[in-house]
Amino acid sequence: MKKLEQAIKLFSLEDFDCHKVEDHEGGRNKIFICSKGGEKKFVLRISATGDRTENDYLAETEFVRFLAKNEAPVADVIPSVNGKLVEVLDDGAAPVFLSLFEYAKGMLLADNGYRYRDGATLEEYFFNTGKTLGKIHALSKNFEPVAAHHRQDYFDKYNMEYLGRLIPDKYSELKSAIAARLETFRVLPTDAQSYGLVHFDFSDGNYHIDMTTGNITVFDFDNCLYCWYMFDLANLWLHNEGWTRQETDPKKRFAIMQKCFDLQLQGYKTETELPDELQEKLPLFIDMVLIENIVDEFECAAREGQELDYEDIEDAAECLINGIPYAGFRKEEA
Repeated sequence: MKKLEQAIKLFSLEDFDCHKVEDHEGGRNKIFICSKGGEKKFVLRISATGDRTENDYLAETEFVRFLAKNEAPVADVIPSVNGKLVEVLDDGAAPVFLSLFEYAKGMLLADNGYRYRDGATLEEYFFNTGKTLGKIHALSKNFEPVAAHHRQDYFDKYNMEYLGRLIPDKYSELKSAIAARLETFRVLPTDAQSYGLVHFDFSDGNYHIDMTTGNITVFDFDNCLYCWYMFDLANLWLHNEGWTRQETDPKKRFAIMQKCFDLQLQGYKTETELPDELQEKLPLFIDMVLIENIVDEFECAAREGQELDYEDIEDAAECLINGIPYAGFRKEEA
């Protein structure tokens, strides 16, 4: 635990109780919750995945700091004793990157048994979720990164040179389907209202809810990159599936998902504009999210030195291969 001891000194956490959060499947970092007397609470992140540079982490933390300074509902990054947002430990092996963040006020929805706050409706929750995302996107449209600190653009990672190596040839149909979608994505508009730095993992696992006020605080910008703002919205649409699991009728499930999304859009549009041209392409951006999910599964398997279990991606892959829109929630037979 030498690295933890070094981190504690670098961020003046000597008087804090720091306990490790259990790793989750596919997790890239070691996370510690550092608390003191029930009054102060921080999140310490220790990263040593080997596939990101100091500039990658600086670009992320500078974006988070910009959002926080402009009153976005995000968990701010805390400088070290040296005034750095990212500290680097390098003992000659792979460098280790350290960052400290505020602990987001509130709690995960999952930790409350997916029950929203007493006395408020779920309509408020969906509206607030969209409004929170809209605030972040509105500020992103005015964000100017430090020249040397720039996060990846979508096609820096999502290109067939990389994905062709990542995905085994036995999945040739899937690779062809992804390649076709990527060509479609390349002609989408990339103006300032359409394309910018996005969270890229905006879901209820990455924000806390204040169960007194309903306010949402977002964290974990570890995957942020330059992409279409619609990606984050399409990811929200897909995550609405969790609210439909008690409904067996496919048409009714789709209607519930769309109703949730309409409320999220209402909240979103109170903070920023959304080009009609892109909003009308929601099914295409849902496919973009499916591709991200599939790529993530292959990357996780590769990091663990294991072969992918096809069942983990089967539904998403079939939708891409067979051109089934809305992730299969609006099939003809429905």
